[in-house]
Amino acid sequence: MQDKLIIKYIKKRNEKGMEILIDQYNSLITSVVRYHLGTLINYEEECVSDTLLAIWDNIDGFEKDKNSFKNWICAIAKYKSIDYKRKYLNKIESSILDEETPYIDKNLLHIEIQEELNETLNFLSKDDEEIFRRYYLEDESIVEIAHNKKLAISSVHSKLSRGKAKIRKSLLKEGGK
Repeated sequence: MQDKLIIKYIKKRNEKGMEILIDQYNSLITSVVRYHLGTLINYEEECVSDTLLAIWDNIDGFEKDKNSFKNWICAIAKYKSIDYKRKYLNKIESSILDEETPYIDKNLLHIEIQEELNETLNFLSKDDEEIFRRYYLEDESIVEIAHNKKLAISSVHSKLSRGKAKIRKSLLKEGGK
């Protein structure tokens, strides 16, 4: 009887329905939320409020033939809690990662990468190194490189291919030390 009255009032957007709902079901909603939130007790009150709001907003979705009003309310509380848990655990995990991740100076990182690249390209002749830099770092086309260096296109292809093989071989040799 009480449930029918709550549903009727809420469907008519009468706040009296929410007052009765809170009087009758607040402890049940709170216990469902508390159970599913687990250690996230700081968000309990907010989640209960969102559950009540979801009941208000979705009252037309309640079908008395399929479920009891009490079970429907518990389902909303459960899924709201799961949403909160998912949302806030992700936030907590990312903030922990942010705190644990040491500050990396971007300039220092750039310098280290540049040094490593120079070290790697040292295995090539100066001419091959220039071709490598122009093709892979400056995005110059093989045709442009061939034209500027007064080489055949096939020669540039060969130099790039042989250069990759030299670098691969030297890196594998270094890795095997």
